[in-house]
Amino acid sequence: MKKLNETVKFPCGISMKNPFMLAPLTNTQSFEDGCLSDDEFNWLLMRAKGDFGMTMSCASHVQEVGKGFPGQLGIFDDIHINGLKRLTENIKSYNSLAVAQLHHAGMRSPEDIIGERPVCPSSDDETNSRALTLDEVKKLRDDFISAAVRAKKSGYDGVEIHGAHGYILCQFLSSSINKRKDEYGGSLENRSKIIFEIIDGIRNECGKSFLLGVRLSPERFGMDLEEIKIVCKQLIETNKIDFLDISLWDSFKYPASEKNNDDRNKKTLLEHFTELDFKDVMLTVAGNIRTGQDVQKVINSGVDFVAIGRAAIVNHNFPKLVIDNPEFEPLGLPVSKDHLRKEGVSEKFIDYLGFFKGFVNE
Repeated sequence: MKKLNETVKFPCGISMKNPFMLAPLTNTQSFEDGCLSDDEFNWLLMRAKGDFGMTMSCASHVQEVGKGFPGQLGIFDDIHINGLKRLTENIKSYNSLAVAQLHHAGMRSPEDIIGERPVCPSSDDETNSRALTLDEVKKLRDDFISAAVRAKKSGYDGVEIHGAHGYILCQFLSSSINKRKDEYGGSLENRSKIIFEIIDGIRNECGKSFLLGVRLSPERFGMDLEEIKIVCKQLIETNKIDFLDISLWDSFKYPASEKNNDDRNKKTLLEHFTELDFKDVMLTVAGNIRTGQDVQKVINSGVDFVAIGRAAIVNHNFPKLVIDNPEFEPLGLPVSKDHLRKEGVSEKFIDYLGFFKGFVNE
């Protein structure tokens, strides 16, 4: 049994005080130009105070056209730096790592929010998305790298590259979405090329001591479990990343193809990843980790640290509660608006949570 207050040390040399990471959570609380609001500042700072070893921002878009939701925190322009400096200085004052998640929604950018057609590796009629030109793909790559440089200037300890959940880097990885005929389409090597180029660029620009992670998801949005495992192995082999963040939706479920009696899927999604040789790279997973026992089960399976989402909304100090009592169970859903307000959740965030059936008690 691993202790839940043990330090996690990353290959870059940075240490995290415990194995609890605040998952990057959409919260719609900031300003429409991407600048940090007091609501988002308070929400994140309260989690740092609550003993999260790593406080990760919501998905922060690296291009204005990559905005995925209203009130999204931006990192595509230097106008964001002052607010982000305030945020990172305060998060780090509680001995929590400040990490920015770098994001571009691609074809999932709502047209009414960005004011133009969304972009995608290939054109997509359903979302009215247009295909990126080759020059635009390279600009996209460079803007991810520039956003990491901006994050470092803003005082972040590191960044996570968002390659999951059907957003633009996930769209590149998908053989069903990415129909490009150039160097960024076709084979898995070509479809994953942009991610490896972004990693190379960030390492070159931000140095070896900058924390660098990648988020991937193995199902939905055209993802293939075996392909994602191959990409994970290749990412580990580069010796350029510090952690892999695998978003499983449910850390205890079996792959979707299990329903089809696929012999290779007689193990859980989690087991598919914990069986890989991560060498020095740290592994975190997200998905349905809600109680102290869930945390212990996931950590004991070979995961280095856990990404906490829903439980962190309900209890800002979830890590402290679990470290003090490994049997801790949070309030059951739905929770009241008053409870959420006490936990540093603003009215905008409460409204957003209302879209999830059974979360907020009306």
